[in-house]
Amino acid sequence: MWEWKNIYRGLMMGASDVVPGVSGGTIAVVLGIYDRLIEAVNGFFSKEWKRHLRFLLPLGLGIVTSILLLANVISWLFDHYPAQTKFFFLGLIIGVLPFLGQKADAKRTFKSNHYVLVLIGILLVSPLAFFQPEESAAISELSMGMYILLFFSGMIASSAMILPGISGSFILLIIGVYTTVIEGISNLQLDVIAVVGAGIAIGIVVMSKIVKFFLDHYTSGTYAVIIGLVLGSVVVIFPGFSGGAVLFIVSVLAFIGGLFAAWGLGRVEYR
Repeated sequence: MWEWKNIYRGLMMGASDVVPGVSGGTIAVVLGIYDRLIEAVNGFFSKEWKRHLRFLLPLGLGIVTSILLLANVISWLFDHYPAQTKFFFLGLIIGVLPFLGQKADAKRTFKSNHYVLVLIGILLVSPLAFFQPEESAAISELSMGMYILLFFSGMIASSAMILPGISGSFILLIIGVYTTVIEGISNLQLDVIAVVGAGIAIGIVVMSKIVKFFLDHYTSGTYAVIIGLVLGSVVVIFPGFSGGAVLFIVSVLAFIGGLFAAWGLGRVEYR
């Protein structure tokens, strides 16, 4: 059976993937489909590819639609209400942590070494908060060297993208090709889309195989690291408080809205 419900999940993942600082992998965790996503990407090249296609195709349609149609809306929100938008995502991420702990059965399976892994996950992501890369201008004339850079940038970014807490868009920003990629997508530059898309596809396949190996053989430890990565992303996204009492109140309301959204998603996705 086709999992058309994945279209709305893809819409959420795609919208988050265009925003530096927010990880599509984190949203997959929020939605309760992270391990299923890893399984489907790996299983697509097996004899059961049709079953996994029924999961991946609707999700992919949602992601592509979101990137093409909603990217400008999300970018507008970050341009005009950056703190409030980030506080909403903070609420969403923090609100899902209890469900993630429940899925990992942390109370029963976590021992002292697992909490060390949680700390390692936090330390892997949280230092990104100290990176403040400047957004470079889009590169209009693309050479062969630039195409190669775009390909490997897509590969590296998608490898990060599939890990909760690490933003693929933020990686593109650090490399210096974020604006080139976003404008290429907005202007439907097929050469940019094809080259970056090929890198993204390969990166997702390679990283998903690595993640699946650890999920299969070290389930509790892998979930411990994932929880740490998600907690680390809170440090990266947190914008601080500024702008006076009114904006502070709006930020708090946005945070509460994110918590309620996580609670609602948890009721639907983790039941």
